Amino acid sequence: MPEVIHKSEEVFGIGRELPLNYVQRKDVDEPFFESLSRGKHIVIYGSSKQGKTSLRKTWLTDRDHLTVSCLSSMNLSQLNAAILKTAWYRLEQTISKSTDGSWKFSAELKAKAGIPLLTEASGGGGVERQTKGTEQQTTTRIELDLGDVNDIIQSLKEANAPKHIVLEDFHYLPFDTQSQFSIALKAFHENSDYTFVVIGVWREKNRLIYFNGDLTSRVVAIDADAWTKEELKSVVRAGEPLLNVRFDDEFVEGVVENSHNAVYLVQEGCALACHKAKVYQTGDQTVQVGKNVDTAALIKSVVDEQAGRYIAFLNNVSEGFQKSELEMYRWLLYALLKCNIDELHQGLRMSAISTIVKEHHPLGETLNEGNITQALTSIASLQVTKNIRPIILDYDPNKSRSECR
Repeated sequence: MPEVIHKSEEVFGIGRELPLNYVQRKDVDEPFFESLSRGKHIVIYGSSKQGKTSLRKTWLTDRDHLTVSCLSSMNLSQLNAAILKTAWYRLEQTISKSTDGSWKFSAELKAKAGIPLLTEASGGGGVERQTKGTEQQTTTRIELDLGDVNDIIQSLKEANAPKHIVLEDFHYLPFDTQSQFSIALKAFHENSDYTFVVIGVWREKNRLIYFNGDLTSRVVAIDADAWTKEELKSVVRAGEPLLNVRFDDEFVEGVVENSHNAVYLVQEGCALACHKAKVYQTGDQTVQVGKNVDTAALIKSVVDEQAGRYIAFLNNVSEGFQKSELEMYRWLLYALLKCNIDELHQGLRMSAISTIVKEHHPLGETLNEGNITQALTSIASLQVTKNIRPIILDYDPNKSRSECR
């Protein structure tokens, strides 16, 4: 009998928890771990299901950080409010207004006795102590402007909040919110010990620096898409002893080759192979898995499960924000569909997209280049508006390159 029995879905496939066959990568895990102690903000970027969340779960324990899930409806104040709520604050609107006309909020911090709290509130706030039965509670109230980064920093300090704050799904935020928060990050870096781990689905390395040039040298970017073939093979091999299986060598080569460096395809392909071999948990005897399996067909079956999502993407994005005479988004998609897989994987340059569009658009060479650029720049926000999550197509203005996920 094996000492520990694992279910196959705990090892292979995509799930909520950290996969048991997690593999550390030299160019990803090492710089992330090192950056945690350097006081710099960290951006983990890359395509969907490439290990971004698993990376931070590996190196940050629950007591080390706060986690906020970003939403497409959040403005800057709502994002800051979400951060404070995870730091044990209760917020209520007051009758006071800030200089920009927005309402101020009363922030109330509660904790049981024994948990460290600042016993004196700044900014005109007060401290109350209440006794209920044998349990004493401490309440700290302060009035703050949710749009003022200085108020947010002071509130986090008074809550004695963990020094690392994770923002999941940062790409869901409206571009204005992303830009405004990027400006606030400089103040967090200079005026506090708090560092943010920003996790987003995009391909450009310096997105936050694009929003705020002052973040140069204050932000470390980690590319979660940086999977080598050897690392992907290690993912497969790491799962073998956990389930007491042995994958056929040709199967491993084929799955990795057909995955196009997407770890989730490798994981799902191995999960399907285990199920076909009737391996659902750790067994008493070693089971051979994957012999004579058509790996190209196997990976295709995984990809086909998302066919409906990509069809919806084409239909929704082609409509644009509203009906227009130029139909630029429809023509951008036409340019993508004309390209082969390798070109899409590497990313299409603006010049290549422009050439294809002008060759077939009714206006031809007279089509204004600015119309193409404007559509590309707005392609991510359009997908957020259409509730396409995670986004499939993005544009990197730094490289003038459009990339699919």
